[in-house]
Amino acid sequence: MFAKKLGIGLLAAFCLTACTQNKAQQSTMKKTVHNTLSQQEKKEGWLLLFDGKSYKGWHKYGGGAVGTAWIVKDSSIFLDAGAKKDDWQIATGGDIVTDQAFGDFHLQYDWKVDKGGNSGVIFYIHEDTTKYRWGWQTGPEMQVLDNERHSDAKIHKHRAGDLYDLIASSSEPVKPALEWNHAEIKSVKGKLDFYLNGVNVVSTHLWDDNWRKLIAGSKFKDMPGFGTYREGKISLQDHGDKVWYRNIKIRKL
Repeated sequence: MFAKKLGIGLLAAFCLTACTQNKAQQSTMKKTVHNTLSQQEKKEGWLLLFDGKSYKGWHKYGGGAVGTAWIVKDSSIFLDAGAKKDDWQIATGGDIVTDQAFGDFHLQYDWKVDKGGNSGVIFYIHEDTTKYRWGWQTGPEMQVLDNERHSDAKIHKHRAGDLYDLIASSSEPVKPALEWNHAEIKSVKGKLDFYLNGVNVVSTHLWDDNWRKLIAGSKFKDMPGFGTYREGKISLQDHGDKVWYRNIKIRKL
């Protein structure tokens, strides 16, 4: 009888512990609120570039409202690739850029891409469509890619986390397609660093002789404005595939 009571007591204790842990996990999940700034971040000067509800602070590259293929959904900016395509982009999409231009900055954001997907975050864009049809003709890019399936993954310096077509990542801490990654781009007085899921994957200097040599050996060699601007806008790229972005925030340095 004692053993039976002891067994029942242990079972009850186990159930209580499991229920408590489950409630704690649920409470933690409920506390996860995206696209917000902590009080500490506000003190440090961080600014939200996406409020999770609207396209405030963004427009289509070249001017005009954000295309209808870009959708605010589940606290993310989502590119719906189901719409009709125009070359490699969505006809009602297109690259979107910030209203503000930035010099020295620290940018953070989360991204995930569809299976076989391709996108990127481009910075220091000089938005002058009389000279540049596309933002990537002026600004460098941190690549967003499904390394397992997209054909670009076979090209050196075109994989996720790379400084696109210029410098390959020193390692590849990228997560599989449809899983969230955390990325950071930090540019201070010409010192450029990329971080992917907490790992510093690219580190270089902008605008010096070595930078010009990198450009001369890349697909951008015949684009005279590429990589020359020290202030510019930030872009989310429409490469014709489903991609999600959230928690986009920046601090001017």
